[in-house]
Amino acid sequence: MRSIALIAAALVALAGCMEIEQTATPSRQGKYQGKPDSTPWSNQPLAAGPQWKQGDRASWEEQIKKRQLGQHEHRRIYQ
Repeated sequence: MRSIALIAAALVALAGCMEIEQTATPSRQGKYQGKPDSTPWSNQPLAAGPQWKQGDRASWEEQIKKRQLGQHEHRRIYQ
């Protein structure tokens, strides 16, 4: 009786370690299934955050450059 319980416990433990294959549905196999991403500059800027013109890539890139310069240690120390 005890050996049957040990065998059953071992089977349950091994079943927990088994990896189940996670595949997409056959019609979507091999295709991206998440939500489509938009370009970062097409998003609306946050109200309290850095500002750029929505949809304008050049103003968004300029804002990113300003942000990066503010995070540069040598620039911050020697200003």
